[in-house]
Amino acid sequence: MSAPTRSPNTATARPPRWDSRRRTEPASEDTCSNDTASPPVVVPVDKVHLAQELTLLTAPDASRAVGALNGQHVQLMKLHGDGAWRRHEHDDTLFLVLHGRLRVELRERTVEVEPGELLLLPRGVEHRPVADEEVHVLVLEPSCALPPL
Repeated sequence: MSAPTRSPNTATARPPRWDSRRRTEPASEDTCSNDTASPPVVVPVDKVHLAQELTLLTAPDASRAVGALNGQHVQLMKLHGDGAWRRHEHDDTLFLVLHGRLRVELRERTVEVEPGELLLLPRGVEHRPVADEEVHVLVLEPSCALPPL
């Protein structure tokens, strides 16, 4: 029995999906929004230097909003000690640990989050952040849970 023959790779092969040459049309407007009556909101586009923003947090258990994303606050926090139990009925929460080790207590178990790891908490999950030593965290939380920017 002989091996199956394969067609040789040729220069006429289809380019990979990631090939930038395949997309020649301009990017379209956001098609997710059904609200065409309201004018677009002009928001300055700028980067956020996380280490620099963290130096502005001097008090323990301090937080600083650095932006907003889809109705959620993007904030930096320095945590130390036991946080309060919280639950967001309608929104998810994201914890991204930048420095230190964060322990997030849930009613049924505890999750250890190391630097470079993130934890996604679905809506309705009761949780409490605990930090035995100072922890630097980037958090996405519902805007209704925080004061306005």
